[in-house]
Amino acid sequence: MRVIRAASAALLGAVALVTVAPLATADEGDHDITSFGFSVTPATIAPGGTVTLTSDGCEVPSVTVTSTVFETVTLNEGRPGTATVDLDAKAGTQYEITFDCKGERGTTKLTIAQDDTGGNTGHETGTGTHTGAHKGVKAGYGTAASGADADGLGATELVTGVLLIAGALGAAVVLTRRHADGRA
Repeated sequence: MRVIRAASAALLGAVALVTVAPLATADEGDHDITSFGFSVTPATIAPGGTVTLTSDGCEVPSVTVTSTVFETVTLNEGRPGTATVDLDAKAGTQYEITFDCKGERGTTKLTIAQDDTGGNTGHETGTGTHTGAHKGVKAGYGTAASGADADGLGATELVTGVLLIAGALGAAVVLTRRHADGRA
C-alpha cells in the first residue's frame, strides 16, 4: 500500500510540474514578445561602426531605440534610422538594444567585433536581423530552427520531458496495482 501512495504522490507532483513549467518559461522572455517587428543590421559591428535600425508594425508615429552603446535614436513613421557605435565599446561584448513602441518593448543583442578599420564588418550584414513578426512572435531568436533558447531547453522540450516522466510514473502505478491484486 505504501508503494501506491508513493507512486500517487509522485504522479501528483509531476502533474503540478506540468502545470507550472509553461508559466515559468513564459515569464523568462516576455520582454521579447512584441506586436511589432524590429531589427538591427549588422548584428556584429566594430567600435565606431554604424548600424541600421528598423521597425515596422508600430501604429504610433515614432519608435524609440535605446542602448548603452549608442545615443538614443527615434525612428519616425516607419523609416529606418542609423546609430554610430561608441568608439570605446568593448570587443566581444554583447549590448542590449531596446525598441519602444508606445510602452511596448522588444530587445535584441548587438555584438561588438574587433575591426582595425573602425567601420562596419561588412560580412555580417543581415545575418543577425532579429525581426519580431506582427502579433506576438518572439523577437531575438533570429534563425534558430529548434525554437530553444541558447541558454537551455525550450518550452516544448521541457513539457515533452515532463509528460514522459508523468507517463512512466502512471505506468508504474498501474503495474503496482496489478501486482498487488495478484494479476501480475
